[in-house]
Amino acid sequence: MNDAETTESEAGQPQNHPDNPYSTKAASWYALCLLTIVYSFNFIDRQLLAILQESIKADLSLSDSQLGLLTGFAFAIFYVTAGIPIARWADRGNRRNIVALSLFIWSFMTALSGFVQNYAHLLLARIGVGVGEAGGSPPSHSIISDIFPAESRATAIGFYSMGVSIGILFGFLAGGWLNEFFGWRTAFMVVGIPGVILAIVLRFTLKEPIRGLHDGAPSSTDAVPFGEVLRVLWSRPTFKHIALGAGLNAFCGYATANWTASFMIRTHAMSTGELGTWLSMIIGVGGAIGVFFGGFLADRMAKTDKRWYAWLPSICGFLIVPFMISIYLVDNAYLALSLSIIPGLLFQVYLGNTIATTHAIVGPRMRATASAVLFLILNIIGLGAGPWVVGVLSDYLAPSLGSESLRYAMLYALPPVMTWSAIHYWLAGKTIRQDIENAPR
Repeated sequence: MNDAETTESEAGQPQNHPDNPYSTKAASWYALCLLTIVYSFNFIDRQLLAILQESIKADLSLSDSQLGLLTGFAFAIFYVTAGIPIARWADRGNRRNIVALSLFIWSFMTALSGFVQNYAHLLLARIGVGVGEAGGSPPSHSIISDIFPAESRATAIGFYSMGVSIGILFGFLAGGWLNEFFGWRTAFMVVGIPGVILAIVLRFTLKEPIRGLHDGAPSSTDAVPFGEVLRVLWSRPTFKHIALGAGLNAFCGYATANWTASFMIRTHAMSTGELGTWLSMIIGVGGAIGVFFGGFLADRMAKTDKRWYAWLPSICGFLIVPFMISIYLVDNAYLALSLSIIPGLLFQVYLGNTIATTHAIVGPRMRATASAVLFLILNIIGLGAGPWVVGVLSDYLAPSLGSESLRYAMLYALPPVMTWSAIHYWLAGKTIRQDIENAPR
């Protein structure tokens, strides 16, 4: 038997397993912090384009639809297509090595983006970033779920998910000021190179955890067939609702993250440096606080009722809507940014809860694949459609509204979709306890 596959029933308590590299809290938190930093690079590289896109648009003579395609479907379709086979590999292979290789690829392609000469070159570079980033989260989710027990996974995954907001923070902050002083090409190169170095650090300092140690998982090294994972997921009403709810929430989140800078520049004439600082605080710091405490609070409240894993994202979604409407109706730049603080805090609350719930309703050997399926749905709806739909709607409204077309495209599209997302999470609360109880072991 492979030592890495010894189960809890054979070895006693997981923390006492003789081969467990995460028997101490220090080791567990080192791994979690390192993976969170990696995830932040995922979003630094991804978010950088949002703050730079007005300069890129002018330099390469692009339309809003082309920009929306770059940050939307052109990126997402390769991101999600590559995600499934990589996740299948992660469910039976060394997840640490997969994450390190993926980080190297997406960082290299980000640095390469600084050398593009036309739209086709930039499109190919973004596709390369998408393929690389596909190997980041599903293996990382699986690693975290094998390091932390079920009762603290939403907290741990919420902590990991702060990487989204940390990445947005540095993407906006570094990208905004680098663009202002050195230009958008330099910004891509400066941001991409450190990720290559981090990939080497991760490869040689992160240990592969014992798979299923906290769950009494079987010792077989065979991954569960893909069709069986899909059958389990699709037989759970909870998964259908949280996956759709997550996709719709991400639709609004990605559209907001990708178009807010352009909206503020066009409507309120802000500079990229000042705007990047504001958005790094609102979306970056606010989002990090929200996603961590969203998971933390849900873990605490779920001790009395597991429906809080669905209820909390639902409540936050409903709370965001009136602020979202107000942002696009006010005429003062700083009032619009101030109104963005509450959505910035609450946008990412869903993420840790959704991933933890998905892992709770499948077996330990299904987790990377389950994460990839979840992210396929989330990213096709959210990352793929969100920025692109807003860009297309903005171009459609431009003949009548001019520079204000983007403001109204966001106003017309985002509040209804966020309401729809909140409804799905509320419906998930009706079945979540039964689906967790019936999860395969």
